[in-house]
Amino acid sequence: MRVLLTGGTGYIGASVLDRLISRGHRVTTVVRSVEKAESVRAKGAVPAITDLSDGDALGELAAAHDGVIHVASPGDETSATVDEVAVKSFLRSLRNTDRPFVHTTGVWVHGSGSAITESTAMNAPRLTAWRVPLARLVRDAQGVRTSVIAPAVVYGHGGGLLNLVAAGPRTGGNTPALTMVGPGDQRWSTVHVDDLAELYVLALEKAPAGSYFLGAGGENPTVREITEAVSRSLGLGGRVESEPVVQTLDRLGMLGEALLLDQQASGDTARRGLNWSPQGPSIFDDIARTDF
Repeated sequence: MRVLLTGGTGYIGASVLDRLISRGHRVTTVVRSVEKAESVRAKGAVPAITDLSDGDALGELAAAHDGVIHVASPGDETSATVDEVAVKSFLRSLRNTDRPFVHTTGVWVHGSGSAITESTAMNAPRLTAWRVPLARLVRDAQGVRTSVIAPAVVYGHGGGLLNLVAAGPRTGGNTPALTMVGPGDQRWSTVHVDDLAELYVLALEKAPAGSYFLGAGGENPTVREITEAVSRSLGLGGRVESEPVVQTLDRLGMLGEALLLDQQASGDTARRGLNWSPQGPSIFDDIARTDF
């Protein structure tokens, strides 16, 4: 299949690109610079230098391909506007073709919950509230085989939010401790980046129109457990210190609001519907082998 991929040089998208290539798909990756173009060309993909805000260019690219996977996002204050332009351009070009379009949201849009599923109501923090109507637009599109994936907290290969945990403040004295995000009793739903990439490719290949999948590997550790493991990896002996919520919010802003959510999700819908079978190492095995 000729696949157009956005975000192919990013943390998640690079793994998706590798998985697409290994599966025999011919991939064009949207990039923003010559340097990025060379990196995807080295993997066997064709680069297309353009910007996510250029709806006309994105639409032309989508029309020339058999399917689209959209992973990229600026990750700043322009994210909502840019993503809307990209999504609407893709949907216009794919309308009435029944070609696949895989879009990205995030498990945070559901807010806190001890048994989050695809049918759990939306209660998004401010950081990701804009994703909710856009995902609905994608799922409701006619004549396109759309699917939406909501990744959990992604880890693996030294990337992701574990680096934010490792970079947290440390207490003073001869036996410093690593400061947690908030009190530490909140749980994070997690997924290995390679397992998540496999889910994207499965959705591209066989998800029914209007599908929605939580990209959660099934591990839902507490922030305390995660931070203790990172502390050991940093040579701090597993010592951690909780952080008052107000200080977490001062330190991390709207991201802090999202990281204070208490979430547990399983990803069972993708397992049943797409035969997704996460194989990656656990988050604790990954932490133990990571040089932060």
